[in-house]
Amino acid sequence: MGLINFLSKQFINILQWTEEEAGILAYRYPMQDMEIKSGAQLVVRETQRAIFINEGTLADEFGPGTYTLTTRTLPLLTDLKNWDKKFESPFKSDAYFFSTREQINQKWGTATPITVRDKDFGAIRIRSYGTYSFKIADIQQFYKTLSATSSFYTVDDISEQLRSAILTSLSTALGGSDVAFADMAANQELFSKKLTDAVGPALSHFGLELTSFYVQNLSLPEELQHYLDKAASMRMIGDTQKYTQFQAAESLPVAAANPGGMAGTAVGLGAGITMGQMMAGAMGNAMNNGSSNNASPAPMQEDPFVLIDKLGELLKKGYISQEEFDTKKAAILSRIA
Repeated sequence: MGLINFLSKQFINILQWTEEEAGILAYRYPMQDMEIKSGAQLVVRETQRAIFINEGTLADEFGPGTYTLTTRTLPLLTDLKNWDKKFESPFKSDAYFFSTREQINQKWGTATPITVRDKDFGAIRIRSYGTYSFKIADIQQFYKTLSATSSFYTVDDISEQLRSAILTSLSTALGGSDVAFADMAANQELFSKKLTDAVGPALSHFGLELTSFYVQNLSLPEELQHYLDKAASMRMIGDTQKYTQFQAAESLPVAAANPGGMAGTAVGLGAGITMGQMMAGAMGNAMNNGSSNNASPAPMQEDPFVLIDKLGELLKKGYISQEEFDTKKAAILSRIA
């Protein structure tokens, strides 16, 4: 019976993996009822690696190339098996192939907003998404932590785990950043680089290398975006009086779109008063230039207490800081002292 069983066995002459399907990271060569013939050929393609596992113990690893399986090419496996015939008889061991191709255009994103602690604004909630790519860098680490004895291990099998690792890394990196979040968000290249440095170590735990990481969209909380827009406007305009003029000018298109409404009338009236003040000032300058003997009329200025009230509204809404309020208030009061 022993001789009949031996003769009925199938012997493997060539071990190879053609990677006919995309997205497969690890493939276990089918060994059921078969043994590897002594002197068989192992073919490992340029974007592959291969390993032999003996009774759960990782033995030999092979890079790209064609190998004749002998005691010389399988030193660790030969030592584990202790063949007394110098590997002249067939043997049975598990063979695994791994793809080292770069897995591109993988998606990541925040299913729900994540809370990060910003240097300037404290706790904020953001949404973001983008793409990344990776490849297997450490075969043994990948086998031990992920693929193990699976017949196939695919990108889909690991995608959710990688997304979780990415989001955890993002929260940690952004929460402990010494760079203002708004500054990073305004510079996509800097932002992507910052996140690449944060996510890379999380993937290396699985034996993977992060080859690219891109941020395609970043959504800030509405109130924060509103504040940033107003702060930018204030920086462009310079002082409260010009800010009031700027608001009136911004309202003109709205008033024109609804000329019969009370809001449009009020806006138009406010804009008209402002424009009248500007025209009066311009006429005063012209008269002063035309005659050096005539005193120039005093420019029309808004009531200082009204300005202070407006500053108080800006402070209450968070558009300016307490320090900015105190400074501008002192400057206004100095005019009437």
